[in-house]
Amino acid sequence: MLDELDRALIHALHIDGRASFTQLAAVLAVSPQTVSRHYERLREQAALRVVGLPDPQLTGHEQWLLRLTAAPETALDLAHALVRRPDTSWVYLTGGGTEIVAVLETPLGMAHGHSLLLHELPPSVGLTAVSAHHLLHTYRGWRTPWQMSANALTARQQRMLGGTRLVGPGGTPPPDRCSQVQLSPADHALMDALRREGRAAIAELAVGTGWSPATVSRRLNHLRACGAIFFDIEIDPALLGGNVKALLWMAVAPAHLDEVATALAHHDELAFVAHTTGPTNLVAHALCPDTAALYRYLTHGLGAVKAIRTMETAPVLRTLKALGTTPSAGVPGRRG
Repeated sequence: MLDELDRALIHALHIDGRASFTQLAAVLAVSPQTVSRHYERLREQAALRVVGLPDPQLTGHEQWLLRLTAAPETALDLAHALVRRPDTSWVYLTGGGTEIVAVLETPLGMAHGHSLLLHELPPSVGLTAVSAHHLLHTYRGWRTPWQMSANALTARQQRMLGGTRLVGPGGTPPPDRCSQVQLSPADHALMDALRREGRAAIAELAVGTGWSPATVSRRLNHLRACGAIFFDIEIDPALLGGNVKALLWMAVAPAHLDEVATALAHHDELAFVAHTTGPTNLVAHALCPDTAALYRYLTHGLGAVKAIRTMETAPVLRTLKALGTTPSAGVPGRRG
């Protein structure tokens, strides 16, 4: 069970995942030692992890949502093959256990990047069907966290952490967002390290990049200021009321798409809302306390949105990979 301070700490880390325990303590009106104890407990018992993520558009990438179907006896093998890839995130086993959904990141302009991925999969996975959906615009998710995980701080506390810079529902970028950033090999090493552990100490990051700690600090501050990198958290959503998970594939008339997506981005039940290509042009990830709550949301929450012409619901059976790379031994030291 999460207490009030746990929830406040989770919200604070959404705003600034690299804030020191001293900074967090000032916002939460407790001691740094108390913040440290709660943070370590959340890591051990709630799978909490801070993850540094590059902005795909600003770093020359695009994202695809893949739906892959395999035979029942090989579907899990296919899912694990995707988990092991460094260019995938959010790998789900859905439906009856034969469909895998994953986000793939490819270099900008590689329109058939998902096709290249399929050629690289081992033939033993028994792939039987594929569909690829280009993520065109995200209304909730990535920079904008699920509302049930970021609703514990007052407006003043959020401002103390720089909360006015957060992107709101609808995906509005930061006001000082820079143009596309040219990344060096050291930049890529920096981002890889932060994807493994977003609170890695500057000294640890310096080892991986070959830069001095002062150079790492300056470069990281620049990348954050212009929006090229941001920080999010991974946590077990069940602790926040997300026991039942489902992906929703919706078809909305183009004239109403932006209006509908913007409205859905404010629904407490949705952690992700995005416009995609394909026969269904709007996808969402629903998190509900139980099956009855999901039923009420589908029939009364989404059922009241007349512009939604069709909807397919795919229950999420397992989440095999989330935002960052799969944690491994030798993770860099955490920022205190």
